[in-house]
Amino acid sequence: MSDARLSPVEKATVLVEALPYIQKFRGKTIVVKYGGHAMDDPRLRESFCRDVVILKLVGLHPVIVHGGGPQIAHMLDRLGVKSRFVDGMRVTDEETMRVVEMVLAGGVNQELVSLINVVGKDGGRAVGLSGHDGAMVQARRIDDLGRVGDVAQVDPRIIERLSTDGFIPVVAPIAVDLEDGRSLNVNADPFAAKIAAAMRAEKLVMLTDVAGVRGADGGLCSTLTAGQVRALIKSGVIAGGMIPKVQFGLDALADGVKKVHIVDGRQDHAVLLEIFTDTGIGTELVHE
Repeated sequence: MSDARLSPVEKATVLVEALPYIQKFRGKTIVVKYGGHAMDDPRLRESFCRDVVILKLVGLHPVIVHGGGPQIAHMLDRLGVKSRFVDGMRVTDEETMRVVEMVLAGGVNQELVSLINVVGKDGGRAVGLSGHDGAMVQARRIDDLGRVGDVAQVDPRIIERLSTDGFIPVVAPIAVDLEDGRSLNVNADPFAAKIAAAMRAEKLVMLTDVAGVRGADGGLCSTLTAGQVRALIKSGVIAGGMIPKVQFGLDALADGVKKVHIVDGRQDHAVLLEIFTDTGIGTELVHE
């Protein structure tokens, strides 16, 4: 439901419910992995950016890590660059890597920064970065995939400084190759998980195109422990593309993140509804 359709009483109720969570999470770091349909729909993009600005204005420290796979594929098609795949993963050769940097760091990142600044005005001071800035994120190459890497280490000082100075860091998932110092393309989900772990984030919120994790009965699981997630994977209830997503979430928990949330980014104000309401709208992964 949009804000415009809420009565004054309903708006007051929402604020009363949100207040304890605002107080609880003030000063805490919230890493949001932004991707999926929420990036493609202009209305959802603006809604997401407003949510991020609100998080900052009420005293939280949001850090945004964005994807951009469809945008990369579209640009490669426009430029006539043919892609090769190994086990469903795109091989990033030198030519493709140049396109990846152009799209992620130069296109998607700056568009998101600009929109946050516009919708937030005085409260939405976003700064665009990639993991290459200050050698912030370093990675090792994955065999047979060219310039694709797994994150090896994160130095969060740049992001922490920007956050404490009142800015909203927006980070493109490009890392520094530990071997030659050049750029590597990194999957945005584990990239966000590693940043959240390095910052000891209160929460990692992963926006997806599904409502969350569903149980054996098909119903949405509001809360799952790490052990329950593993059991659902073993039984085949969690399958397909949800497996790596929840695994990255479990990795983040193991590395010190307090909670991981898998949320439907197609829902208006998804981030606020998940963080500031009693029931949330997605699935939270928690420690045992």
